[in-house]
Amino acid sequence: METIDIKEMLNYFKNKISLIILITLLIGIVGCLYGIFIEVPLYKSSSTIVLVSDNSELTYNEVSLNKNLVSTYAEIVKSKRILNQVKNNLNLDYSYGDLYNKIEVSSVTNTEIIKITVTDTNKKNAKKIANETAKVFEDEIPELYSISNVNILDEAEEATTASNINIPKQTILFLMVGLVLGLGLVFVLYYFDRTVKNAEQIETKINLPVLGTVQDYKKGAK
Repeated sequence: METIDIKEMLNYFKNKISLIILITLLIGIVGCLYGIFIEVPLYKSSSTIVLVSDNSELTYNEVSLNKNLVSTYAEIVKSKRILNQVKNNLNLDYSYGDLYNKIEVSSVTNTEIIKITVTDTNKKNAKKIANETAKVFEDEIPELYSISNVNILDEAEEATTASNINIPKQTILFLMVGLVLGLGLVFVLYYFDRTVKNAEQIETKINLPVLGTVQDYKKGAK
Protein backbone atom coordinates (compact mmCIF):
# COMPACT_ATOMS: atom_id res chain seq x y z
CA MET A 1 0.00 0.00 0.00
CA GLU A 2 1.35 3.40 -1.01
CA THR A 3 2.23 5.65 1.90
CA ILE A 4 0.77 9.15 2.07
CA ASP A 5 3.05 12.11 2.66
CA ILE A 6 1.05 14.34 5.00
CA LYS A 7 3.03 17.49 4.14
CA GLU A 8 2.63 16.85 0.44
CA MET A 9 -1.06 16.14 0.86
CA LEU A 10 -1.64 19.36 2.81
CA ASN A 11 0.13 21.32 0.07
CA TYR A 12 -2.12 19.63 -2.50
CA PHE A 13 -5.21 20.61 -0.50
CA LYS A 14 -3.87 24.15 -0.24
CA ASN A 15 -3.53 24.35 -4.01
CA LYS A 16 -7.11 23.06 -4.43
CA ILE A 17 -8.66 25.38 -1.83
CA SER A 18 -10.62 27.26 -4.49
CA LEU A 19 -12.23 24.00 -5.65
CA ILE A 20 -13.18 23.11 -2.05
CA ILE A 21 -14.73 26.55 -1.51
CA LEU A 22 -16.62 26.35 -4.81
CA ILE A 23 -18.14 22.94 -3.99
CA THR A 24 -19.03 24.08 -0.46
CA LEU A 25 -20.81 27.20 -1.73
CA LEU A 26 -22.63 25.34 -4.50
CA ILE A 27 -24.02 22.73 -2.11
CA GLY A 28 -24.98 25.46 0.37
CA ILE A 29 -26.84 27.41 -2.33
CA VAL A 30 -28.62 24.26 -3.52
CA GLY A 31 -29.76 23.56 0.07
CA CYS A 32 -31.01 27.12 0.50
CA LEU A 33 -32.92 27.08 -2.80
CA TYR A 34 -34.39 23.66 -1.98
CA GLY A 35 -35.77 24.96 1.31
CA ILE A 36 -37.22 28.08 -0.30
CA PHE A 37 -38.67 26.79 -3.56
CA ILE A 38 -38.98 22.98 -3.47
CA GLU A 39 -39.50 21.62 0.04
CA VAL A 40 -43.19 21.33 0.95
CA PRO A 41 -43.92 23.28 4.16
CA LEU A 42 -45.59 21.37 7.00
CA TYR A 43 -47.53 23.04 9.77
CA LYS A 44 -48.13 21.74 13.29
CA SER A 45 -50.97 22.56 15.66
CA SER A 46 -51.50 21.03 19.09
CA SER A 47 -54.43 20.73 21.46
CA THR A 48 -54.21 19.33 24.98
CA ILE A 49 -56.65 17.40 27.11
CA VAL A 50 -56.46 16.75 30.83
CA LEU A 51 -57.81 13.89 32.89
CA VAL A 52 -59.89 15.16 35.78
CA SER A 53 -62.44 13.80 38.24
CA ASP A 54 -65.95 14.85 39.18
CA ASN A 55 -64.93 14.47 42.78
CA SER A 56 -63.74 17.78 44.22
CA GLU A 57 -61.50 15.91 46.66
CA LEU A 58 -59.25 13.65 44.64
CA THR A 59 -57.92 10.55 46.33
CA TYR A 60 -54.54 9.02 45.65
CA ASN A 61 -56.23 6.09 43.88
CA GLU A 62 -58.10 8.40 41.52
CA VAL A 63 -54.94 10.30 40.60
CA SER A 64 -53.08 7.03 40.09
CA LEU A 65 -55.92 5.69 37.91
CA ASN A 66 -55.89 8.78 35.73
CA LYS A 67 -52.13 8.53 35.20
CA ASN A 68 -52.45 4.87 34.25
CA LEU A 69 -55.20 5.75 31.78
CA VAL A 70 -53.06 8.31 29.97
CA SER A 71 -51.24 5.72 27.82
CA THR A 72 -54.50 3.89 27.08
CA TYR A 73 -56.27 7.11 26.12
CA ALA A 74 -53.35 8.05 23.86
CA GLU A 75 -54.01 4.91 21.81
CA ILE A 76 -57.78 5.48 21.76
CA VAL A 77 -57.27 8.96 20.28
CA LYS A 78 -55.86 7.38 17.10
CA SER A 79 -58.43 4.58 16.91
CA LYS A 80 -60.78 4.19 13.93
CA ARG A 81 -63.75 5.02 16.15
CA ILE A 82 -62.34 8.48 16.86
CA LEU A 83 -60.59 9.34 13.59
CA ASN A 84 -63.37 8.15 11.28
CA GLN A 85 -65.77 10.40 13.16
CA VAL A 86 -63.32 13.30 12.84
CA LYS A 87 -63.17 12.65 9.09
CA ASN A 88 -66.93 12.71 8.78
CA ASN A 89 -67.38 15.80 10.93
CA LEU A 90 -64.85 17.81 8.94
CA ASN A 91 -65.59 16.21 5.52
CA LEU A 92 -61.91 15.36 5.10
CA ASP A 93 -60.70 13.72 1.92
CA TYR A 94 -58.22 11.54 3.83
CA SER A 95 -58.15 7.81 4.38
CA TYR A 96 -57.94 6.53 7.94
CA GLY A 97 -54.27 5.69 7.35
CA ASP A 98 -53.49 9.19 6.05
CA LEU A 99 -55.18 10.82 9.02
CA TYR A 100 -53.52 8.39 11.45
CA ASN A 101 -50.06 9.38 10.12
CA LYS A 102 -50.82 13.08 10.55
CA ILE A 103 -51.58 12.76 14.26
CA GLU A 104 -49.07 12.33 17.06
CA VAL A 105 -50.30 11.72 20.59
CA SER A 106 -47.99 12.13 23.57
CA SER A 107 -48.32 12.41 27.32
CA VAL A 108 -46.67 15.19 29.30
CA THR A 109 -44.25 13.51 31.70
CA ASN A 110 -45.60 12.88 35.21
CA THR A 111 -48.89 14.63 34.47
CA GLU A 112 -52.43 13.71 33.47
CA ILE A 113 -52.20 15.79 30.30
CA ILE A 114 -52.35 14.37 26.77
CA LYS A 115 -51.08 16.40 23.82
CA ILE A 116 -52.58 15.90 20.37
CA THR A 117 -50.33 17.25 17.59
CA VAL A 118 -51.43 17.36 13.95
CA THR A 119 -49.03 17.93 11.04
CA ASP A 120 -50.47 18.99 7.69
CA THR A 121 -49.49 20.94 4.59
CA ASN A 122 -52.53 23.14 5.25
CA LYS A 123 -52.23 25.09 8.51
CA LYS A 124 -55.99 25.60 8.78
CA ASN A 125 -56.57 21.85 8.47
CA ALA A 126 -53.94 21.13 11.12
CA LYS A 127 -55.75 23.39 13.57
CA LYS A 128 -59.23 22.04 12.75
CA ILE A 129 -58.18 18.38 12.95
CA ALA A 130 -56.41 18.85 16.30
CA ASN A 131 -59.42 20.58 17.87
CA GLU A 132 -61.98 18.20 16.39
CA THR A 133 -60.00 15.13 17.49
CA ALA A 134 -59.88 16.44 21.06
CA LYS A 135 -63.62 17.23 21.00
CA VAL A 136 -64.65 13.83 19.59
CA PHE A 137 -62.40 12.05 22.08
CA GLU A 138 -63.94 14.01 24.97
CA ASP A 139 -67.44 13.04 23.80
CA GLU A 140 -66.64 9.36 23.25
CA ILE A 141 -64.84 8.55 26.50
CA PRO A 142 -68.02 8.53 28.66
CA GLU A 143 -69.50 5.87 26.36
CA LEU A 144 -66.35 3.76 26.41
CA TYR A 145 -65.54 3.93 30.13
CA SER A 146 -68.78 5.23 31.68
CA ILE A 147 -66.76 8.02 33.28
CA SER A 148 -66.40 11.69 32.41
CA ASN A 149 -62.80 12.41 33.29
CA VAL A 150 -61.62 14.17 30.11
CA ASN A 151 -61.66 17.93 29.54
CA ILE A 152 -60.08 20.01 26.82
CA LEU A 153 -57.30 22.08 28.40
CA ASP A 154 -56.04 24.14 25.44
CA GLU A 155 -57.41 24.41 21.93
CA ALA A 156 -55.06 24.29 18.96
CA GLU A 157 -54.03 27.52 17.28
CA GLU A 158 -53.12 28.13 13.67
CA ALA A 159 -49.38 27.82 13.05
CA THR A 160 -47.60 30.91 11.77
CA THR A 161 -44.47 29.20 10.43
CA ALA A 162 -43.65 25.84 8.87
CA SER A 163 -42.25 23.31 11.30
CA ASN A 164 -39.94 21.59 8.82
CA ILE A 165 -38.27 24.59 7.20
CA ASN A 166 -35.48 26.58 8.82
CA ILE A 167 -33.48 28.27 6.05
CA PRO A 168 -30.46 29.40 8.16
CA LYS A 169 -30.13 26.00 9.82
CA GLN A 170 -30.57 24.10 6.54
CA THR A 171 -28.05 26.34 4.76
CA ILE A 172 -25.42 25.75 7.45
CA LEU A 173 -26.09 22.01 7.29
CA PHE A 174 -25.70 21.92 3.51
CA LEU A 175 -22.53 24.04 3.73
CA MET A 176 -21.06 21.45 6.09
CA VAL A 177 -22.07 18.67 3.70
CA GLY A 178 -20.51 20.62 0.83
CA LEU A 179 -17.27 21.06 2.78
CA VAL A 180 -17.06 17.33 3.50
CA LEU A 181 -17.77 16.49 -0.16
CA GLY A 182 -15.19 19.03 -1.32
CA LEU A 183 -12.51 17.65 0.98
CA GLY A 184 -13.41 14.11 -0.02
CA LEU A 185 -13.20 14.89 -3.72
CA VAL A 186 -9.82 16.59 -3.36
CA PHE A 187 -8.51 13.64 -1.35
CA VAL A 188 -9.62 11.23 -4.11
CA LEU A 189 -7.95 13.43 -6.73
CA TYR A 190 -4.76 13.48 -4.66
CA TYR A 191 -4.79 9.73 -4.03
CA PHE A 192 -5.07 8.88 -7.74
CA ASP A 193 -2.73 11.65 -8.91
CA ARG A 194 0.31 9.90 -10.37
CA THR A 195 2.18 13.01 -11.52
CA VAL A 196 5.65 13.69 -10.11
CA LYS A 197 5.63 16.75 -7.92
CA ASN A 198 9.24 17.02 -6.69
CA ALA A 199 12.75 15.60 -7.08
CA GLU A 200 12.44 13.41 -4.01
CA GLN A 201 9.59 11.47 -5.64
CA ILE A 202 11.78 10.67 -8.64
CA GLU A 203 14.53 9.25 -6.43
CA THR A 204 11.98 7.22 -4.48
CA LYS A 205 10.17 5.80 -7.52
CA ILE A 206 13.10 4.96 -9.84
CA ASN A 207 15.93 4.65 -7.33
CA LEU A 208 18.20 6.99 -9.30
CA PRO A 209 19.89 10.17 -8.07
CA VAL A 210 18.68 13.51 -9.42
CA LEU A 211 21.53 15.42 -11.02
CA GLY A 212 19.71 18.73 -11.39
CA THR A 213 16.38 20.48 -11.50
CA VAL A 214 14.91 23.34 -13.53
CA GLN A 215 13.19 26.18 -11.74
CA ASP A 216 9.56 27.01 -12.59
CA TYR A 217 9.51 29.82 -15.11
CA LYS A 218 6.77 32.39 -14.74
CA LYS A 219 6.35 34.93 -17.48
CA GLY A 220 6.85 38.45 -16.23
CA ALA A 221 8.70 37.38 -13.07
CA LYS A 222 11.90 39.22 -12.22
